[in-house]
Amino acid sequence: MTVTIYHNPACGTSRNTLAMIRQSGEEPVVIEYLKTPPSREELLKLAAAMGLSVRDILRQKGTPYNELGLSNPDLTDDQLLDQIMQHPILINRPIVVTDKGVRLCRPSEAVLDILPNSDIGTFIKEDGEIVSR
Repeated sequence: MTVTIYHNPACGTSRNTLAMIRQSGEEPVVIEYLKTPPSREELLKLAAAMGLSVRDILRQKGTPYNELGLSNPDLTDDQLLDQIMQHPILINRPIVVTDKGVRLCRPSEAVLDILPNSDIGTFIKEDGEIVSR
């Protein structure tokens, strides 16, 4: 099975998710989406596969979300995508793709639902939180 993670190494949730994937025995394809952002079409496919809207995959914290006025409910998906394409930091992360599904892994343990081997034993997150499966 191929596991792909859209990853930001500066994000603790993303680092925890990547570590859980590796602890499950998988070595994922790691796409650092700030360096190699998904295309508009790829992003739409990912959102659809997760059952989320474009607005649902917007990250607010630590991004230009407020400065760009993206909370305006009148903005269309195309307008939101235009901003995401200019500012990939607006993509909420991490997004993980496996044969079992696609998830926005917030919290990071959401990844366990789509891994081929979700029995990772005890995992300790960077903040000390313990995840057992």
